[in-house]
Parts: sequence; C-alpha cells; structure tokens
Amino acid sequence: MMSMLDHLLIVPILLPLISGAVMLLLAERQRVLKGAIGIATTLALLIVAIILMRQADMAPPGSGVATYQLGNWPAPFGIVLVLDRLSALMLVLTSVLGIASLLYALARWHRAGPRFHTIFQLQLMGLNGAFLTGDLFNLFVFFEVLLAASYGLVLHGDGIVRVRAGLSYIAINLTGSFLFLIGASLAYGVTGTLNMADLAARVSALSPGDAALFAAAAAILGTAFLMKAGTWPLNFWLPTTYAAASAPAAAMFAIMSKLGIYVILRLWTLVFGPGAGPLAEFGSEWLLAGGMLTIVFGTIGVLASQTLSRLAGCSVLISSGTLIAALGTGGGEVIGATLLYLVSSTLGIAALFLLVELVERIRDPGADVLAVTMEAYGEGDDEDLADEIGIAIPATIATLGGSFIACTLLLAGLPPFSGFVAKFAMMAAMLKTDGTVVQASTWILIGLLTVSGLATLIAMTRSGITSFWARMDDSVPRVRIIEMAPVLALLLLTLGLTVAGGPAMRYMEATTQSLQTPQGYITGVLSASTAEAAEEGVRP
Repeated sequence: MMSMLDHLLIVPILLPLISGAVMLLLAERQRVLKGAIGIATTLALLIVAIILMRQADMAPPGSGVATYQLGNWPAPFGIVLVLDRLSALMLVLTSVLGIASLLYALARWHRAGPRFHTIFQLQLMGLNGAFLTGDLFNLFVFFEVLLAASYGLVLHGDGIVRVRAGLSYIAINLTGSFLFLIGASLAYGVTGTLNMADLAARVSALSPGDAALFAAAAAILGTAFLMKAGTWPLNFWLPTTYAAASAPAAAMFAIMSKLGIYVILRLWTLVFGPGAGPLAEFGSEWLLAGGMLTIVFGTIGVLASQTLSRLAGCSVLISSGTLIAALGTGGGEVIGATLLYLVSSTLGIAALFLLVELVERIRDPGADVLAVTMEAYGEGDDEDLADEIGIAIPATIATLGGSFIACTLLLAGLPPFSGFVAKFAMMAAMLKTDGTVVQASTWILIGLLTVSGLATLIAMTRSGITSFWARMDDSVPRVRIIEMAPVLALLLLTLGLTVAGGPAMRYMEATTQSLQTPQGYITGVLSASTAEAAEEGVRP
C-alpha cells in the first residue's frame, strides 16, 4: 500500500490545477481572495518540493528513482511520474520563482487583466508536470499547458508592443510544438514507445536503418527544445518578447527557457549515454557549436541594448548559450557545475526582470538623451556636482542601487555571488583533462565565458550610470515593500548558494552521477512498474 508520502509526487501537478480551477469560479473583483489562495498554493508547492528534494537526496546516486503510476497502469503503457535529484531541483526552483513573481504581481500587475491568478497556477502546473513526467507524450501535453498559460501571461496588460511581441511568441512556439509532435511521432514509429526509460533500453538494439530514423527524430525534437531554450539562430524572438512582458511574467519566463535545456540534459544523458551504441553522445558537437554562437549573439545583444528590459532579455541568451555549450563538452564534472550555474543564473535573471521595472520608475522619459548631450558638451558638470555634495541618498534609491549592483556582479560572474563560483567550477572542470591536451573548442568556450561576463559588466554599469547617476530630477520612485522583497530574497538566495557552496556542489555532483548512470533510472521505472503491476494483478 502506498503511504501519504508516496502520493506527494503528484501534488505539484494537482495542487495548482485545483487552485486555478477554484479561482476560475470566483468573481474577478475578488482579487484579494484570489491572491491569498495563490500565495497559499505556491507556498505549499515550495514545501512539497523541498520534501521531495530531501526524499530524492536520501537515495544513493544512481540507485534508482521514485515513481508514481497514474491509474496504476505500468510503464511504458501508462502515465508515469518520475522523481530524481534533477527533477526535484527544478521543482524547488520553479516554486521559488513562483512565490517571488506572485508576490511582486500582487502590488498591481494582477489587476492589469482578467484571470491572472488562474493562468499563473496553470503555468506552474505545466512546468511541474514537464519536470516530473517520464514519457515524451505527456511531456508534450504539459508543454502545451504551460505554453497556453504563457500566451496569457505574455499578453497580460496592454500596449501595442506587448501584443506584437506576444503574437510573434505564439507563432514561434506553435512552430516548436509542431516540430515536437513530428519528432515524437517519428520516435514512436521507430521504437514503439515514448517512455523515456523504455527508449533508453531499446535504442542500443536498433538496426542501422532504424537508428538513422531515430537520430532524425532526435534532431527534430532537439530543434524544438533548442528553440524553446533560445539557441541561435532560433532566438530572435526571445529578447523582444521577454522585454515586452510584464515584470512577473518575464521572471517566470526565466525558468521556461531552462525547460528546453532540462529536457535536452535528461534525454541526452538517458537515451544517448555510453550504452546507446552508435548513437552515444549524439549531437554533442552541435550543442557545443550552437551554445557558443548563442553566447556570441547574446553578448552582442547585451552591448547593443538601449533599455534595461532588453538587456535582461539578452542576458537570458548568454545564460542559455553557456548551459548548452557546457553540456556539449560532455564532461561529468562540467555538468555538475553547469547545474549550479543554471540555478544561479535563473535566480539572478528573474531578480533583474523584477528590478528593471522599479529602476525604470526613476528615469525621466528624456533622461537618456539629455544625459548623453550633457556628457558630450560638458554642460553643468561643475555646478551640478557642487550642488550634489553632501546630499543624502534616499533609502529607496539606495536599495534599488544596491540590488542593481548585486545583479550586475551575479550575471557578470563576479564574487561574492554564486555566479562566480559556478563559472569558476565550470572552467576548472573543462581544463581538467587527466594529462591530455585541452581541445581548442574548450579554450574558445572559456574565452567566450570571460568575454560575455566582461560585456555584461560593461552594459550593466552603463545602464546603472544612466539610471542612478544621470537623473534629471530629485524625485524618488514609489516602491512598495511587496515589490522589493522578492528581489532581495532572490539575491540573498544566490548569496546563500555561495556560503553553502559545498553542500550545493555535493548535491549537483550527486545529480550528475545519477545522470551518468542511467541504468538506475531505467531499472527504477520499468522494474517498479512490473512489481506494482504484479502486486495488483495487472499484466504489464
């Protein structure tokens, strides 16, 4: 008999679904009640995610996984949810961003359009389901759920810029869904299954002809996932869409771009691991090349950005490119550091998206033009400087400025924040070759990581100067505690990852060890299905 703890595995999917349905029945004017339900639901999701993470971390690396079979139908025919260290990590990260974004939205954004709270909960449901599912078909279903919710979030509010960006976003994601469906159909036609564990068990036994077809299916699926992750040249839509979205929506989108990377990491280590025969490490060169080109594109975009929101969108590209290129190197220790960078960069970018709107309240619409003109002609420097000496900085400006500096250090990969620890660990792992010559591609990637960090530092410093030092008036923006608290909390979490760098890296290394021994995942899913089916008298 299953215990209550065993049923926790489905709670991250059921809880936001039920909460969203309940709020859909409430009148739109009952926003306070909806907000309370939303916060309670998201806090409960965080608690459940932490419990599941502790449960996953108690198992020895590579020993197996926890499964939940809906309707007690065994895999590969039934729907199965799978919990391991990687999926538990993504659940916690999703819940943290959910709480921060929802708290921020309660200040005013949840009143900007109808059904915000229901759409937000469906977004959480789709993300959690995608991280927990064990087969490609239900991954497609959860993809569609979260994409449908994201369409509502990206269009939430008003303005022609948001509508234009939203329509482009919808078109590109419909194309990605179409590719996903084609790739999954082709994979099923070749192997006869869509269960990830079953795919991994069958891929090594494919005939040469079927292996070629399966490689084509994997390439189509990979294109869909890389499109979602924002990989060049399929990332032209991302900076514009993220910059146009509302602050809480953009903060949640920070993890949506990581969903494509999660799926690539999951399938690449599980299906195309060392036991995949001729298909082992399929596509690693393309991941490395695509990731490096994405870093280049994002770096140019960061330097060319004229607005903070656009800069934040291009920072997403640098983060995605770094993760994809690091995965393409194929090193085990690199993957562990990459996971730490994934968490750190996601938290930092989400904090920046929330902070951007607050910082832009400082700036007068003509401040940029006037600041450039005054700097070019040297007007007012001495008198203004004399007037400013001895004037105290308001607490709001000081808090916003300090948070902006923290975001700059975090995204540029400088101490004391976890971005520095993650980047340093990645570079150290890339250079650890056990006496063999370091490949030229590795040196190029390390150079790109360094240059992208420098470019981010330059761009953020330039934006900070125009936002905080070149103000045309002495007005102080109105910032509520409920808006500032999520930003500070996310930044403190990244600082905590530095302080607790040892335990964090231990968890990431254990996750990597489990990913590199996929037999534990395969056996855990398929043998558990057989055992439970026999216990209930169901023939697998």
